[in-house]
Parts: sequence; structure tokens; C-alpha cells
Amino acid sequence: MNTAQGTLQGELSFARVPQLLAQAEALGATGVLDLSGISKADSAGLALLLEVSRRCKAKGRQLSIRGANGQITQLARFFGLDQILRFE
Repeated sequence: MNTAQGTLQGELSFARVPQLLAQAEALGATGVLDLSGISKADSAGLALLLEVSRRCKAKGRQLSIRGANGQITQLARFFGLDQILRFE
């Protein structure tokens, strides 16, 4: 995981989200979050994306999410978050 560049790898799941939440500022620092290295995600991962997006908006930026796999985009669609999160 390279949070300084806004890149995540591995799982974006309940087990990892608390650790990643502590790095939310760094994850959204560039306004772009690359998820192309994510192999698995769950609803906790979506909650993290929402929090990173919220923190970006608080600083006047919009978070762009790149490289999200089908699992992530399907989960976002299921929960209606595809209208809130900006997937590229």
C-alpha cells in the first residue's frame, strides 16, 4: 500500500479499514485514489471511500476513484453510493 500516492493494494475489507482510516488524509491528499490493486472489498471498504471523499470535500476537492474493480462498483451501485462517489 502506498498511501502517499493514493494507491491501495490487497483487500479493502473490515479487517483493514481501521488501519486505513487512520491514513485517510494521506489517501485523499492528491484527490485521486487508485484502487486497481484491490483484490477484494466489502461494505467497510465503501465506508472508507466515503470518509476519504468527505475529507476531500471538506478541503474543497472532489475525490476521483480510479481502477475500481467490478465488485467495488457493484457494491456502490447496490447501496446507491455510485451517485455520491466519483468512479473513473
